[in-house]
Amino acid sequence: MSEAMIRANGACELCGATESPEAWPVTGGSADAAVLLCATCLSDVAGGEPLSGGRWFCLQESVWSEHAAVQVLSVRLLRRLPGETWAADLLDQVYLEDEVRAWADTATGLDNGPPTVDSNGARLSDGDSVTLIKDLNVKGAGFTAKRGTLVKNIRTGSDPTHIEGRVNKMTIMLKTAFLKKA
Repeated sequence: MSEAMIRANGACELCGATESPEAWPVTGGSADAAVLLCATCLSDVAGGEPLSGGRWFCLQESVWSEHAAVQVLSVRLLRRLPGETWAADLLDQVYLEDEVRAWADTATGLDNGPPTVDSNGARLSDGDSVTLIKDLNVKGAGFTAKRGTLVKNIRTGSDPTHIEGRVNKMTIMLKTAFLKKA
């Protein structure tokens, strides 16, 4: 009996359905594993094309599973939900250990989307520093982020047109069109 079968007690680890689940391999990690999936989830997962939203709300729970393989598969599936705001928001909120995130990011045949780049086309990554190239009014905060302000230790997200950084002791979202890599 597989580890997934023992974990899930015969239920799909994504949606919870109990009709004849099968083990699906989650590859790419240091310890490849399997996740137990119902026939409906299995056919969509195996398809490889973008998914449609409503049926996949179950990922809001499975992504928080205590089992790394379930987390990895959930993140990979959330990335296949283009245009679904709730899926993008969930990807921004989910916390994964570094090893699990690397496993989820391994070559899976899924497109991770366009890279985050500054106004000059330089690629931005988590931890980079950027400089503002224009004065920006910060709505709701009552201040203007001045041109030339250095923003250190930025964070990128699922939207390649925005980054997160701290300005005047506040964490704000900044459009990459108004930044250049420092």
